[in-house]
Amino acid sequence: MADDKMQLQRWELKYVIPEETALAVREYVRAYLEIDEYGAGRPNLSYTIRNLYLDSDDLAIYWGTINGDKNRYKLRLRFYEDNPKAPIFFEVKRRMNDAIIKQRGGVKRHAVESVLAGQFPGPDDLVSGDARQLVAIQRFVELMIRDGAAATAHVTYEREAWISPVDNAVRVTLDRNVFISPEFTTRFTSAMDEPFCVFGKRVILELKFTGRFPGWFKDLVRVFNLRQGSASKYADGIANMGEMYFYRSGLRMPDGQDRVASEANRRARQERLGGLLADA
Repeated sequence: MADDKMQLQRWELKYVIPEETALAVREYVRAYLEIDEYGAGRPNLSYTIRNLYLDSDDLAIYWGTINGDKNRYKLRLRFYEDNPKAPIFFEVKRRMNDAIIKQRGGVKRHAVESVLAGQFPGPDDLVSGDARQLVAIQRFVELMIRDGAAATAHVTYEREAWISPVDNAVRVTLDRNVFISPEFTTRFTSAMDEPFCVFGKRVILELKFTGRFPGWFKDLVRVFNLRQGSASKYADGIANMGEMYFYRSGLRMPDGQDRVASEANRRARQERLGGLLADA
């Protein structure tokens, strides 16, 4: 993809909504934002995002989200197409208190495996000469090695993104057709083995901003009677498909009380998600 318009630090509010509400929200935000260039002219104004999430053998990163750890993060490799010449983006998405901090660096595909083996990329391996991208990749590698993280899950969805025509301080996204499947390889293809639909036909609305909370965001929430909640494509996907499928050692669950807690957490997440979908 062309220029990287990712918000490096932001606040985000999430809502699980039905499709009819999503279409009405689309018309509402047209007055303030413009469609992202990658979605313009495409069906449903959307483009496909594919993420390969890394986690440890005991799914420690996943459990950080389930347990609501205050300062947690995710490690993922983002790609947009099967083209072997297209880059792979190494991303660290960190939550610090209420803020979301993202670090991202693009790597040419020929160098991806060496980076995953712990080797920092050289100048010819990078998509951009921006020093921040190299720093992001270095941080990714450090966390990956520390956690013993490896490929765990493939998550894909269709994104409709609306951005500010002035700057990148405000962004609204509508994510549809969220699917997850276990993935323990780095094949980087659109193929998914027995994909699981995480949120059904519901849409994930995210209101993202880097400065002050826009006044029209407040009006939008009021007009559509939105209820804020959590919607983690990775964590909700694993919890609802079943944690046992994402342990690389095979179909197993933690022993003893951990297994009991694991099953209780899975049921609680399903009940919470079911409530969100019913109310949306």
